[in-house]
Amino acid sequence: MSNTATADGPEARASATVKPELMTWDSRARRVVTLYVPLACFVIILLFPFYWMAVTAFKPNAELYDYKTYNPFWISSPTLDHIRHLLFNTSYPRWLWTTMLVAIASTFLSLFASVLAAYAIQRLRFRGSQYVGLAIYLAYLVPPSILFIPLATMVFQLGLFDTPFALILTYPTFLVPFCTWLLIGYFKSIPYELEECALIDGATRLQILMQITLPLAVPGLISAGIFSFTLSWNEFIYALAFIQSSESKTVPVAILTELVSGDVYQWGALMAGSLLGSLPVAIFYSFFVDYYVSSLTGAVKE
Repeated sequence: MSNTATADGPEARASATVKPELMTWDSRARRVVTLYVPLACFVIILLFPFYWMAVTAFKPNAELYDYKTYNPFWISSPTLDHIRHLLFNTSYPRWLWTTMLVAIASTFLSLFASVLAAYAIQRLRFRGSQYVGLAIYLAYLVPPSILFIPLATMVFQLGLFDTPFALILTYPTFLVPFCTWLLIGYFKSIPYELEECALIDGATRLQILMQITLPLAVPGLISAGIFSFTLSWNEFIYALAFIQSSESKTVPVAILTELVSGDVYQWGALMAGSLLGSLPVAIFYSFFVDYYVSSLTGAVKE
């Protein structure tokens, strides 16, 4: 018995030292396969279009059309000719200003209407409020192409065709429903007892909304604002239909209609316009990313 114990002792100790190492190696390999490889693929697929835009925007025309001599994924002789042409030979600054004006105005207008609608549906608790909220959200599911004809008729009758006001007043038709639905869920997570205490102290509904509910709902407001600003900035159908003059066009429509002549594509200017047009959205998002994440993870806990 003693000889068997002594014989098995070293083998047992060796297996005890090997198994943790094997387990560590297996866990690392599993982590690489299940986490890092999919994450790397996702980042590459997500960032490659922006990399391609940046490379094309700073490439001279000789490198853009000669892939046999030059590497398509790298720049041999960077140039600013495309950006210079975009800024000084086209109306791109005016397009950018119009897009910014339309996006900001429609975002504030949509948030104002959505806050009032969401608060009324969630807090006033009138009969059928849940069905009203569901109906508002279902309005978001209506394709813009279906609303195009009645909205075009209203735009022409109001004399707003070919003006930024046509877009500022039509964009809330698809922004307000989603923002209202989003804010309804966020207002629901704020304890109602806070408002009851304010009502007992004599505060009005407007005071409660301005001084209690909205300060607690800042992450939700920022999340809805990011959503509205991004959709307004990238919207194409209404901007193409309701704006005709070159100076009043928005960036998504202008870079496609003004920088393409027949079958001639100014690829350098197109990619430069797309790259510069995506920077304001990225900058706007980077300032409020923490609030956006907190709005997705929850609001005030009871």
